[in-house]
Amino acid sequence: MTNAADKIIVALDVPTKKDALGLVEQLGGQISFFKIGLQLYTAEGPEIVRAVLASGAKVFLDLKLHDIPNTVANAVESAGKVGAQMLTIHLSGGPEMIRAAVSAKKGKMSILGVTVLTSATQQTLDEIGIGEQLDRHVLRLGNLGAAAGIDGLVASPFEVSFLREQLGDKIKLIVPGVRPSWSEPGDQKRFMTPRQALEAGADYLVIGRPITKDPNPRGAVEKILAELKS
Repeated sequence: MTNAADKIIVALDVPTKKDALGLVEQLGGQISFFKIGLQLYTAEGPEIVRAVLASGAKVFLDLKLHDIPNTVANAVESAGKVGAQMLTIHLSGGPEMIRAAVSAKKGKMSILGVTVLTSATQQTLDEIGIGEQLDRHVLRLGNLGAAAGIDGLVASPFEVSFLREQLGDKIKLIVPGVRPSWSEPGDQKRFMTPRQALEAGADYLVIGRPITKDPNPRGAVEKILAELKS
C-alpha cells in the first residue's frame, strides 16, 4: 500500500445507517475501508454491511467474537456470506475457538485476533486475575493466534513493534488507539499518533472519533494525511 490513505480504516461508531452512510459518502474518494462495530451492527444488522459494500468500500466487521467454537464458526460463516473483508475474534477464547474460526472462513475474508483492548491497562489485567505483564500477555495471545492460522492481530500501538519483531511480516497488524496530535484521547489509555503507529510497524490504523466527530470529516482526514507526510 503506497497510498497513506489506504492504511486508514475509519470506524463508523455511529448509531444509525443514515449516519454511517453519510460519512461513507463524505469520505468517498478519500477512504476505502470502514469499520462496523457492535453499536452500528446491533442497530442495523447485516444490511449495514451490504450498504457500505455497495458504495464500493471495504468492510472491517469488528464484532470481537468470543463464544463456544461451534457458535463462533457459524458466525464466521455468516459474516463471510455478508461480504465482510475482515472480522475480529477474541484470542482469549482459546486455541480451539480460534481454529474453528479460521476453518470456517471462506474466500478472501481475514480473521483478526484481538489481543488486549486499548482501553485496558495493567491494572485491568490484575483486577480480572491475569497475573502477567500486559506486553507478555499480548505476545502470548499473538503467538496463540499465529499458531492457529489467523491473518492478523489487533493490538495497541505500544505492542506493535515487538509483535512485528517476534512475528515478522507474515501477519498483519491492525492498530486502534490512534489519535492525531490535535485530538482528544477519549477513553483510550494506550494510544499514539498515526505517524508513530505506522513507524512502529502497523499495517492499518483504525481511527474513529477524530474523524467522525469532526465538523468536517474530510478536512480531518486531510489533516491526518498531512501529519503522516510531514
